[in-house]
Amino acid sequence: MNGTTTRQRYIAHLHLHAALTEDQYGDVIELMSGITPHVHAVPPDAVQLDLTSALRYFDLSPYDVVQLAKMRLKAHYGIDSSAGLAGNRMLAAMAADASAPGDTTWVRAGQVADWLYPRPVTALPGIGRATAETLRRYGLHTVGQIVDLPAGTLQRLLGTGPARLLAERARGHDPRPVTPSEPAAHLAADLVLERDCLDPARQHRAVLELAERLGQRLRVEHQVAGRLALTVRYADRSSTTRTRALPEPTDHSPALAAAALGLLNTLGLQRARVRAFLLRADVLLPADNAYRQLSLDPGDDRARAAEAAAGRARRRFGLKAVRPATLAD
Repeated sequence: MNGTTTRQRYIAHLHLHAALTEDQYGDVIELMSGITPHVHAVPPDAVQLDLTSALRYFDLSPYDVVQLAKMRLKAHYGIDSSAGLAGNRMLAAMAADASAPGDTTWVRAGQVADWLYPRPVTALPGIGRATAETLRRYGLHTVGQIVDLPAGTLQRLLGTGPARLLAERARGHDPRPVTPSEPAAHLAADLVLERDCLDPARQHRAVLELAERLGQRLRVEHQVAGRLALTVRYADRSSTTRTRALPEPTDHSPALAAAALGLLNTLGLQRARVRAFLLRADVLLPADNAYRQLSLDPGDDRARAAEAAAGRARRRFGLKAVRPATLAD
């Protein structure tokens, strides 16, 4: 995929069209961490995602990953959103501001100058009332006019530091990375079903798929989990969560699957109309620092060796290169 081979960054900025409590906003951050660990909170009603490393995992285009994020927000919490997609945080936020409710604006790398040129200069971040008034007095209303203005003239109007910063922003430059406010405390994987599900076999398969995906994510991030939490969301948008500590910290998919299915069994979903599942791994530790109980079962070592080989195949050939037999179509 071009984005991963050229190291082009893909940043998404999502505006959430809802009044959220602090806890609800935290739930949104947690849900987005199931797409990428690089989630930056922009409270109270926005969030930024660095999608660069997620493209190969999901085997989707940047635009489609944004649509996936928006669909999850709607399915899990009923939140509508508009989005901007670009190569840095500033452009993504500006693109989101320019998007109609529900839409996504993608400013591609080769279109930055053309997209910015006619926009009002006040659309750039950091343009306060005093700066805007100064620029207006000299007939500077658009980003393109700032780009065309000689650097010395802009410095005489605003001063050296502010002029240099404004010129960089007018050209679409923003080197800031998308970094979480604090180290990720969990990883999550979710699955939104196409229709309400009453079939225990399909629910069982859905949780198995989430455990496999979560195991893959943990191994890619070189982390192990000490606890799992399974959240089931129903057709009426209510939900139930069950949590279980693992016997030992692990990234081994069969161990995660056994624990996740145990949680599913405790819910008693025989007549429940299920719409979505979310499986979260908590109490994360670096894999190198975690202990593992010794096993005399050679099958365990073979399973872990096969898991490592499957991970290498996925990194080379894509996420769908290897799948467990239980999840084969």
